[in-house]
Amino acid sequence: MNTSWIIKQGRVIDPVNAVDQCQDIYVLNGKITDDAASLPADVQIIDAKGQIVVPGLIDMHVHLREPGQEYKEDILSGTRSAVHGGFTAVACMPNTSPVNDSASVCRFILDKAREAPARVYPVCAISKGSNGHELTEMGDLRENGAVAVSDDGVPVTDSQLMRRALEYASDFQLTVISHCEDPALSTGVMNEGSTSTLLGLKGIPVAAESVMVYRDIALAEFTGKPVHIAHVSCAQSLELIRAAKQRGVRVTAETAPHYFSLTDDAVTGYDTNAKMNPPLRQQADVDAVRSALCDGTIDVIATDHAPHSILEKELEFDAAANGIIGLETALPLTLRLVQENVLDFSRMVELMSVWPAKILGVQGGHLSPGARADITIIDPEDVFTYTEEMIVSKSKNSPFIGQQFKGRAVLTMVDGIVQFGVAENNTHPKIA
Repeated sequence: MNTSWIIKQGRVIDPVNAVDQCQDIYVLNGKITDDAASLPADVQIIDAKGQIVVPGLIDMHVHLREPGQEYKEDILSGTRSAVHGGFTAVACMPNTSPVNDSASVCRFILDKAREAPARVYPVCAISKGSNGHELTEMGDLRENGAVAVSDDGVPVTDSQLMRRALEYASDFQLTVISHCEDPALSTGVMNEGSTSTLLGLKGIPVAAESVMVYRDIALAEFTGKPVHIAHVSCAQSLELIRAAKQRGVRVTAETAPHYFSLTDDAVTGYDTNAKMNPPLRQQADVDAVRSALCDGTIDVIATDHAPHSILEKELEFDAAANGIIGLETALPLTLRLVQENVLDFSRMVELMSVWPAKILGVQGGHLSPGARADITIIDPEDVFTYTEEMIVSKSKNSPFIGQQFKGRAVLTMVDGIVQFGVAENNTHPKIA
């Protein structure tokens, strides 16, 4: 299988190396090189003129559902969805069945991922069974491939347990990813506001998120250990994170594309594809998320890809499951922010590649000589309508079906192997 290429005259954007210019990228035996003379005579060429060439995108928050819920998604289908969306690597959350709280489950995921087109980084549970009572064996998990710990899907309500998690995880170079939610406040099914009142649905106030963000910032400040806040959705949380960063607290944060693209008005009509946790918020929160992406308060755009079948989604709103798929729409939605001058391309790459790699402590996020050739090529001018038929994920639960987008990934390369797109001599990348 060919792993040596010349990617010719794309606009290369590599913030780590302060590169933003049209140039060639050389790939030799799956790694980036600056020695063109070392390439074989039969090296293949990708004509990337007019395209954007960036370090492979990394999604640090996905649900691959395997083991236990393979009818929704599995490791192979989820990573196929990832490479179609331009992602070369994903970190998968532990709320599987059984929960990924042990070395055996972690090894199972990594074994299944050997045949996957994208890299898979397991995130293991903070507490055994994610039940919030007893810490997992973090050293053992680290030795067996975990890159982070989280009870994502449920919060760690015991503050003492969360304190210990921050302390122990740091000893093993594991990132703590916090699902910030106060269950006593989070008893509704959508954002609490005028729309929930109009629809007669019980609301979830922004405080359900922000009070736990405050707690975890306080614990990070007290212990001196880092914490990463998942799926931030509201202005109040962002104000707390921004102030904490200014004080030097070791806190990072992510948001998902739906929180800068949709408001709770999307629930109108009781559309269960607009039901998620945390819920879609009001316009002021959307605006705050957009601002936080610009000023560095938010470090990462992650999808929170949450596949569900019609069994969980085609129900009355109160009973439907939370979550949407996002691997195939994250890049087009983020490109909208570039088109609207909210972000530039360099900042987009930081949010979707550089910082995920840094926070997880994994390789990637740059195109330095010697680095693995994990590369995403983007056509910023490709206009298309997102249809259910083009979805690669097993599940179809997206509120963006039928929307028109401009820009998407046209080629995804992992270890120098083209995992999505068509690359032939002297041709532009094409959609497979």
